[in-house]
Amino acid sequence: MSLDRKESIEVRVELKYCERCGALWVRERGTGLVYCDSCQLEVADLPMPKKKTRRARLPVGPNPSVEDCSAFLDGESTNLEAAGGVA
Repeated sequence: MSLDRKESIEVRVELKYCERCGALWVRERGTGLVYCDSCQLEVADLPMPKKKTRRARLPVGPNPSVEDCSAFLDGESTNLEAAGGVA
């Protein structure tokens, strides 16, 4: 077989850290694996979580009114002007 006819096989890999133990390992690009081989076996033995994770939401409280802000003004004028400069 000549060098011209030799077929090359390329496998693209990327450096990844294990999201369980923190070890560095190399995975094939685009596979989406997040655990190294030894942790993958241990994680597979874990029971499935019973609760579905919910999307995080911000806490919602009562909206402050304009009257609530009067305590912060201490009798100063309610005419607010923008300060000069870039904010």
